[in-house]
Amino acid sequence: MKKLILLLGVAALIGCEHGVLDPQGPVAASERQILFNSLSIMLVIVVPTIVCILGFAWWYRAGNARAAYSPQWSYSGRLELLLWSIPALVVLFLGGIAWNGSHELDPAKPLGSQVKPLEVEVVSLDWKWLFIYPDQQIASVNRLVIPAGTPVHFRLTSASVLNVFFVPQLGSEIYAMYGMISELHLSADRAGNFHGVAAHFNGDGFSDMSFETRALSVEEFSRWVTSAQADGPALDEQAYRALLRQSSNVPPYTYRATAPRLFDDIAMGHLPPGEGPRELAAAARKEN
Repeated sequence: MKKLILLLGVAALIGCEHGVLDPQGPVAASERQILFNSLSIMLVIVVPTIVCILGFAWWYRAGNARAAYSPQWSYSGRLELLLWSIPALVVLFLGGIAWNGSHELDPAKPLGSQVKPLEVEVVSLDWKWLFIYPDQQIASVNRLVIPAGTPVHFRLTSASVLNVFFVPQLGSEIYAMYGMISELHLSADRAGNFHGVAAHFNGDGFSDMSFETRALSVEEFSRWVTSAQADGPALDEQAYRALLRQSSNVPPYTYRATAPRLFDDIAMGHLPPGEGPRELAAAARKEN
């Protein structure tokens, strides 16, 4: 029995690897702490309740002649206060955690750091991710590269259907919506590779719409930028229109240059939408 419990525990821990319970950034670490605090508070009422249920079932079993049946009760104000105060405190504590967490971990709130944030613009396509680095004038497809220990300010939109950007080990997921811009601040504590996903169903290629997040040292990130600027095609309007075509399992690659204000033109609808839902594309064409 002990071996079975140990194996189940090991399996549970393995399942948490590379997920929300294996944080590699300050936002993800704070979110994990909220989960653990909430779980602890709920267990305060859940565990005694389960113990009482089992205790009552055992004491009032059919074979226990000592269990007295007493259907007549008298009102007790103290007992009522005790019984209602426990769930009230649980709700109060959980509400406090949710209130503080929602303000401290607001996706649009910059992370406290002396280091200047890296600007990254994210575009959700069918079925791939486009990452634009406006200050470096480069872009990449299906690979997000960031310097470890540096805050990253994301601006996100979708050129097609609604989607959700999520790197579980770094923290908060956030929606990318057509015609709108979302903001998100994240950071990686250490160098490493982290799995990124599209966390919202968006058609046939959804299951393959994932991306690699590589956190590099500052020196390695600078070398990657220099390498990207020296090789690859340019992301102009013609190249972007070709990128809009639906495709999945696209190997990561980079663009050595990007058209100015490309992200804003995509978000504001100055460029055509992806194939996405036919109704959305048709409506956008009528407006243009």
